[in-house]
Order: sequence, then structure tokens, then C-alpha cells
Amino acid sequence: MVVIRLARGGSKKRPFYNIVAADSRCRRDGRFLERVGFYNPVASGQAESLRVATDRIDYWVKNGAQLSETVTRLLREAKAKAAAA
Repeated sequence: MVVIRLARGGSKKRPFYNIVAADSRCRRDGRFLERVGFYNPVASGQAESLRVATDRIDYWVKNGAQLSETVTRLLREAKAKAAAA
């Protein structure tokens, strides 16, 4: 099964997450099929904290991919932010 989840990057105490479509049997930070965005929880100032390719996420979901709980929450926040702007 394909799952859209976060893959951790960055250094110690400075997390950075890629939002990836990956096979559920692969490791969290291992092989993935496609990178569809990123999330930077420690972004400050004008730095972009979240970027998501919603068209690619829609493509994967239409083809049977499942979203992780965290990615679902991030997408909900991104849509609310886009609607407010």
C-alpha cells in the first residue's frame, strides 16, 4: 500500500520533514516514490514552513494512497491558510 507520510531530515534538534509518497513497507526515511512537499516546523521570519503539491497528493489519493494523521492535519492547516488569504 502507498502511504503519504513525513520523512525526517535535518540535524539534531533542527528537524526538517519531506512529505513523501512511499510504500508502507519501506522505512520512514528510506526509499520513496515521490516527494510531494516539505514541512519545516522551526521556520522563522519569512522562511516558508510548509509547501505542498496538492495536485500530486490528489493524484496519489485517487490511486489508493492513504494519508498519515500528521499529513492530514498539515493539509487541513494549509487549506485553511489558503482560504484565509
